[in-house]
Amino acid sequence: MNWISLESADQLNSIKQHQGYSLIFKHSTRCSISMMAKRRFELDWEDLPADMPLYFLDLITYRDLSRQVAEIFQVNHESPQLLLIKDGECILDQSHGGISIEEALSVLA
Repeated sequence: MNWISLESADQLNSIKQHQGYSLIFKHSTRCSISMMAKRRFELDWEDLPADMPLYFLDLITYRDLSRQVAEIFQVNHESPQLLLIKDGECILDQSHGGISIEEALSVLA
């Protein structure tokens, strides 16, 4: 599995229009909790569907884009944060220690 770097509003619009599942991981490169959550997520991400786009947002570099994510998908801004998107709507919003591949998979089932 590979991350797709989320760097533009055009990409957000594409995610909003995408039919099916997408995942956004918002990450602070300055936060040790965020680093641990990302590492833990990556240990089990092979269990996710191989065709699911996995977007990675460096919210230090792309602060404005992070705010747009919160607005477009109607979630509170948090970091680290995992958003599971289905047909353009956020169906799962996890943050900090609550980020769990298992829970994401249960929503997919």
